[in-house]
This record gives sequence, structure tokens and C-alpha cells, in this order.
Amino acid sequence: MQFDPETALAEATAVFWVKGYESTSLQDLLEATGLSKSSLYQAFGSKHSLFERCLGYYRDTTSSLIAARLAASTSGLRFLQELLMEVAAEAGVKGPRRGCLMINTATEFAGRDRQVAKEVSRGTRRMLEIFEAAIHRAQRDGEISATEDAFSLARFVMTTISGLRAMVKVGMPRESLEQMVHLALKALR
Repeated sequence: MQFDPETALAEATAVFWVKGYESTSLQDLLEATGLSKSSLYQAFGSKHSLFERCLGYYRDTTSSLIAARLAASTSGLRFLQELLMEVAAEAGVKGPRRGCLMINTATEFAGRDRQVAKEVSRGTRRMLEIFEAAIHRAQRDGEISATEDAFSLARFVMTTISGLRAMVKVGMPRESLEQMVHLALKALR
């Protein structure tokens, strides 16, 4: 079987996303990627460099999907509402509650690794750009007041999503999270 670096990155990203960096063992990565120890190190270097690549992979794939959803949406506000409600709906999903790999990483590393902090910052910036574009669109269409700064509102959306994901992880019921989404949407208008 031919080695596909993209597939290996996707598999390793999934492991880091569920377990975090510290709790992911080399054995976990070998099992997920199907690579031998020497092949893994040859392809990606250290566990740390693989993790950095996984953060970039996550950023690129997630932001591409979210940007495509915004482009396909009929409304900037509807896009934000659907995204927030999907996060709230994660409370009803069985199995591990992964949250956001970037936010999980920021929490796990707490700024103690400069390169990881840069990767998290890049991911956050990309999502803020998408949220800001959605808000500009909603402001242009009269769905959100144009008196507020779009970038500040994008940061509010990012903070709301992060808070919702944290509450999903601690077991807050979906109905309670949906109430928070409704409050956030009111605040946006």
C-alpha cells in the first residue's frame, strides 16, 4: 500500500483531537496511521513536529469547510445561527466530545510552546476572518446593525463558540446551550 501523507495527517489529527497532545502516545499514532515507528519519524520527524503539522492540517481543512458553508449560505446571519446551533447540538452526540482542536491545544499548552502558540493563532485568525466576512455580509443585508465593529463581533462569535464547546464538554444540556445561542444572536443584532 502506498503511503499517503494527507491520510496519515488526517488520522493523526483525529487522535490528537480526541486525546490531546500529552495523552497521545507514539503507539496511538502508529496504530492510527498504520505506519511503523521509523516511517512515522522519517515522514514527520518528532511527535511534536507531527502535532504542529496536524494543527496546520486541521486549520486548513476546517477553515475551508466553514468558508465554503458561508459562500453557499443565503444569509450571513443564518450562517452564524446554523453554526452556533450545530455547536449546541453536539451536546446530544454520543461518544467523546472533541471540542475544537485549536482551543483544546491553547488550553493544554497554556502558551508554553511558542511554535504551537503560532499555529493556534493562525487557526484563530483564519476563523475570525470567516466570521468577520459573515458579519459584514449580514450588516450589508441589514440583518445585523452596522453600528458595531465587524471584527469585534467576529471575536464575540469566536468567544461564544469556544464557550459553547467548553460547556458541551462539561455536559451542559442541549436546551441550555440553545438558550445561550439565542442570547448570542440577540446580542449580534
